[in-house]
Amino acid sequence: MSPHSLRTWGWIHKWSSLICTLFMLLLCLTGLPLVFSHEIDELAGEHFAAAPLAADARPAGADRVVAAALAAHPGLVPLYLFAEEDDPGLWYAKLDRDVASDERNAVLVAVDGHTGEILGQPDFGSGVMALMYRLHVDLYAGLAGKLFLGGMGCLLLVSLVSGAVLYAPFMRKLEFGCVRRQRGPRIRWLDLHNLIGIATLVWLLVVGATGVVNTLGDLILKAWQQEQMQQLAGGRGSTLLAGDAGHDGSVEQAIARARQAAPGMQVDMVAWPGTLLSTPQHYAVILRGETPLTAKLRQALLVDPASGEVLQAAARPWYVTLFQLSQPLHFGDYGGLPLKILWAALDLLAIVVIGSGLYLWLARGRRGARP
Repeated sequence: MSPHSLRTWGWIHKWSSLICTLFMLLLCLTGLPLVFSHEIDELAGEHFAAAPLAADARPAGADRVVAAALAAHPGLVPLYLFAEEDDPGLWYAKLDRDVASDERNAVLVAVDGHTGEILGQPDFGSGVMALMYRLHVDLYAGLAGKLFLGGMGCLLLVSLVSGAVLYAPFMRKLEFGCVRRQRGPRIRWLDLHNLIGIATLVWLLVVGATGVVNTLGDLILKAWQQEQMQQLAGGRGSTLLAGDAGHDGSVEQAIARARQAAPGMQVDMVAWPGTLLSTPQHYAVILRGETPLTAKLRQALLVDPASGEVLQAAARPWYVTLFQLSQPLHFGDYGGLPLKILWAALDLLAIVVIGSGLYLWLARGRRGARP
């Protein structure tokens, strides 16, 4: 590589890194506890859990869950029903005064799906973990904050690629992994910065790329939903399951019909007719896979409450699949606690890389100021 090319790549690496450094450091610091958010909520007593189901007992069912939530909050109507992925017996019912509301004053109720008992009202928007999540996701700036962090993530990817390009010429006269301890602290930190950076390069690329995709999540899902609704409105939806005269219009029957049309999947969420995520004539049943990988891939079906007919607008496009896979991969949420521990260790190493890069730039400035 020519000296001119080296200087160009060095300039790209320096400024792409410096511009995003503070924000990447913030994301690494806030992302560390978010990796263990489920475990932290359990330790803090903020995690609801369903009672064990007796061997000869039957679960309460979705209809009884909704009835219990409505009985605890008279005058409200159901909007959504969410299934807890980590606890199959736990449900969250979202209620409001009207299905066409903006959901700002909606109430979320945790219900035991085994006994039908009310467990409480979770408040996911308060506490330390909620603060960490908002800082990590959008800096409390909504969509603008997400897009800004997405831009910082793109700069991170540029700095990683340019750093990898510079690594080979830099190490041409040194052994791989060499840390020149006999030299001054700046040289030692330079060698450690390069070593840890190249060792965690693939992980940093994966986390950085999935983070950028996640910042576009709202736009991706809204575009997909609008496309689906337009296809259904134009009569271009496909029927997966024909109507059934024995359908009683209940949410439990809607879930059963959706699972019958898509075997091997389980319910993730149900949206009532007229809500933001459905049509005025259908339940929207969101299903997810049953394996650790496919559990992150969701499929939306529409169920007619009068006939039980199951419709699908279109197959999930590739960009939605990419987004759905990137969310859990970003936080290491595929392989249970061992993978989370690995993600946390790599996150700590990333903090060292970012901190050492900032130190090297500041130390270089002080060195240049000396006579």
